[in-house]
Amino acid sequence: MSIRKNQHGSDLSDPLKDATMIALKRVVNPLVDLMFDAGITVREFSQLSRESAVRNATRRVTKEIGRDSKSRVAIITGLPRSEVARILRRDDISPGKRLGQHPVRKVLAAWFDNPRFLEATGDPAILPIFGKRRSFEQLVTRHSGGIPVRAMLDELTRIEAVERLSDQRVKAISRVPILSGLTSNAIAVIGERAGDLLETLTSNLKGTSKPLFEGTALLEEIDLDSASLIRREIAEQGASFISSANSLLSRSRIRPNKSVGKSSAKYRLGVTVYYFQDSVEAPKKTTIEAKYRSRKNLRRKSRPLRQKGKMGTMARSLKADS
Repeated sequence: MSIRKNQHGSDLSDPLKDATMIALKRVVNPLVDLMFDAGITVREFSQLSRESAVRNATRRVTKEIGRDSKSRVAIITGLPRSEVARILRRDDISPGKRLGQHPVRKVLAAWFDNPRFLEATGDPAILPIFGKRRSFEQLVTRHSGGIPVRAMLDELTRIEAVERLSDQRVKAISRVPILSGLTSNAIAVIGERAGDLLETLTSNLKGTSKPLFEGTALLEEIDLDSASLIRREIAEQGASFISSANSLLSRSRIRPNKSVGKSSAKYRLGVTVYYFQDSVEAPKKTTIEAKYRSRKNLRRKSRPLRQKGKMGTMARSLKADS
């Protein structure tokens, strides 16, 4: 008896696996676009997936049985045991360590929270770019992790988080930077934010007693003009919420306490707000696409036989028949 397969190659009798394949496709699609933009090949992505699968499976097996087992890892991943052993023999050079807070975010957070860079009203002070006391230079030196002052100013100006004033002064506009453009920093943020979101969603799937907060507000159909207004309003509300969350986290930061032992567990926590928008209509064909779709295949024309050659062939044929 044969089992019918669906378009994803999984059994129709396994709806959980089928739903997982569909979910993985939706996750992988934007990653594939990023791959192409960054010049990463499918072969490189495949190798990365295999190495990640083997190392994650090894950690899972070790946690379950108290030791590593290459055979168990091979069963879980579906990879040959020899490949599992080869991957585990190599040092893990992938950027698996968690990233610290982005330098741009650290600088803006200090500008909005550190009393040294605040006005008496509690607002971020307008700073001279250079100076040995309260200045943008000192802010960047203390909180950017070694980023040059001019580079940080250019980046903050590019993402419209600061405004350059006369007399070489700068004013903070927003404490929530929106990193865009194909830069190494922006790509690193993609990995960090997407990883955190997926960990939250998958953790809740496992039925923990205290699920992590996750919520989405969604409207299926809206016109473009209304979408623009909503986008601006959500950006303002989101920035206000993140500012309040940052203040809460700052007040909750662990401070040295002799009564707390060194072995007490510490956690990493945070919240991310993001806006999404896509078209519900099928994309129209562009002029270039239409041009190439309507192009006819070219065929090489055969050359006509020379009269002399043709007569010679006929003569040889008649001679052979006789």
